[in-house]
Order: sequence, then structure tokens, then C-alpha cells
Amino acid sequence: MKLEILLLGALLSRPSTGYELKRFFDTHGRFMRSNTTMSQAYRTLAAMEERGWVEHTIEERPGASNAKRYHVTEEGHTVFTDWLTRPYNPPTRFQDPDLYARLGSAGFMTVEQVIGILDVEINTRVAEVARYRHRDRSRFDEPPRGYDVELGGQMDEWLHRRGAEAMDRHIASLVELRRRLLDGEPINADHAEEATR
Repeated sequence: MKLEILLLGALLSRPSTGYELKRFFDTHGRFMRSNTTMSQAYRTLAAMEERGWVEHTIEERPGASNAKRYHVTEEGHTVFTDWLTRPYNPPTRFQDPDLYARLGSAGFMTVEQVIGILDVEINTRVAEVARYRHRDRSRFDEPPRGYDVELGGQMDEWLHRRGAEAMDRHIASLVELRRRLLDGEPINADHAEEATR
């Protein structure tokens, strides 16, 4: 996930200072892009400011260093919404954050656009299951010297099953989300029921 898009999304939610962006990267943002340093963020913000995507105002702080508060410009807003609404091309790994970054910005889209993204993701992952679930998973004709075939085989099978279960849960949750959106049902109804038990 490109840092520019992550920053635009964060700043569209709330104009922020560097300290506030650091808190974002330490919490919510860490699930969208790992290992982002503040020096990377500041360099990227400077480049985005040169492109006209963001601007900053200075907040004076008596007794402390002044802070820059970054805001998204109209051009930056357009860049973000263009990214959000362009055709969705699923990453090779379903665990990559692109889908969730888009769904996390669903408020900038229509229900139909969100359903379109879900359709692409669901169809892609169902096709991957059909193609890869029952593939030949043998690793080599002759195991290398020192390789424990039994332990390696057991671990390979465990990893395959965990991956298959995760993929199946991912697809099922997206199918359910799509159904709720189409039916106009509350998306988080299950969580509300669980919280009251």
C-alpha cells in the first residue's frame, strides 16, 4: 500500500500534526502498512506538499516547538478518491491491506461501488481456491541432506490447512458483508448481539 494514499486517507479523516500521525501509525495505520517510520512519513508529506496534495498550517505552542498541522487539498482529495474508485485489482495475497484500506474509506463511495469491489475480491479468491487448493504440494523429488521429511511434511500440511481455513473465512465474511449491503441490513448486527450477551 502506498504511503501517500495511507496519509491522504488519514488526513481526510482528521487534519493532523506529525505527533498525531505517529499515533495513527502506532495504532490503526499499523494494520495497513507495517514498519512506517516518521522520517518516511515526513519525507512523503513534503513530496505531497510539493505536488499540491497537502498543505500545512503552523500551530504556535507557547513553551514548546510550533507544530505543522497537515490538511488535504482539493487536488489531494481528488487523488485519493481516484485511487479509491478506480478498478480494484486484488493483490496476490488476500492478507495484504489494500482491500481493507478501501473498505475503511467506504464513506467516500456508494454502496454499489463497495459491492463492486467485494465482487472482484470474492471472484478472485474463489478462482484461487479452485486453482490452488488441491494442487500438487510435493516439494522435491529427492529431499536435501539433513531434511526431516516427516516433520517438514507435517508442517507443510498444517500451514496448508491454516491457509485454507483463513481463505475460506475471508470469502465467507465478504459474501455475508455483500449480502447485508444488498439487503440494507446493519453490517455490525452480529457484534451488537454478541455485546449484549
